[in-house]
Amino acid sequence: MIVIGLTGSIGMGKTTTAGLFREAGLPVFDADATVHALYDGPLVAEIEAVFPGTTMDGRVDRARLAERLSGDVDAFRRLEAIVHPAVQRAEADFLERARAADASAVVLDIPLLFETGRHRDVDKVVVVSAPAEVQRARVLARPGMTEDKFEALLARQTSDAEKRARADFVIPTGDGLETARAAVAAFLGHLLT
Repeated sequence: MIVIGLTGSIGMGKTTTAGLFREAGLPVFDADATVHALYDGPLVAEIEAVFPGTTMDGRVDRARLAERLSGDVDAFRRLEAIVHPAVQRAEADFLERARAADASAVVLDIPLLFETGRHRDVDKVVVVSAPAEVQRARVLARPGMTEDKFEALLARQTSDAEKRARADFVIPTGDGLETARAAVAAFLGHLLT
């Protein structure tokens, strides 16, 4: 089974591209969706114990948690120590199910693939990319996003240029859905034949 790591900087179209891989029939593990699910129950007590006041009604309040973490590198590390092992267990379960189902390939949608060294755990790295002005417009259109938040997020990520240089394949997402869909098909045609 070929394990594809899908990544890209914020606003580059990774979620949409993951959907195109699903559409093509590949199982996709979405790390962000897994974290959201974990914040809705399984990790609430543990996060509340370490970050009191960041949960409400049996779920993590993402805004309160973000406020608590703001600018605190050590707090981020403590949160990662709680969240990352749970995500890794969910990913391992996903891979086990895919192998049992004889999947020829799977996609691991991992936002910080290079930043966390996870590129070493996959067979192929696919990076989604769009022009900087498209990325900026997409991100700033999100509710609650500001220039400062956007710049802070970019600062934590490997640059788009470096990601593209390190990728096995780049999916362009700035020219519309059909261009991205064709790129996914071309990549899979090359990979699986």
